Amino acid sequence: MATTTRPELSRLDYLGVVLAAITGLVHLVLGAAALSQNLGDPLALAFIGAAAGFAGGIVAVLRGSEQTRRWAILLGMPFVAGQIVLYVALNWPDIFSVVGIVDKLVQIALLAVLVVLYRQER
Repeated sequence: MATTTRPELSRLDYLGVVLAAITGLVHLVLGAAALSQNLGDPLALAFIGAAAGFAGGIVAVLRGSEQTRRWAILLGMPFVAGQIVLYVALNWPDIFSVVGIVDKLVQIALLAVLVVLYRQER
């Protein structure tokens, strides 16, 4: 049986972790705030789910094997891109809130990091 070792992480990996932590925290705070207003709010639950997705990706990169890390990068790209698209679709035409723009800039940077990491893997 082959052993799987944890990969040596680069500065770019750590940058991705920091960016994912920032956007995950934003989603957690927004979700918690919305849940405090309405426990059954589906958008609040989606925010909490997104925060959990970012947390899962962080754990996969920091604690997982090389294969797990590759899967986190591969799955992270459409996950983050979907976050950006859904934000615009659900908030149009009022997409220019400070929190929303900062979060989207962080996500665009995260998406760029994920693409670079993916291309380095090939």
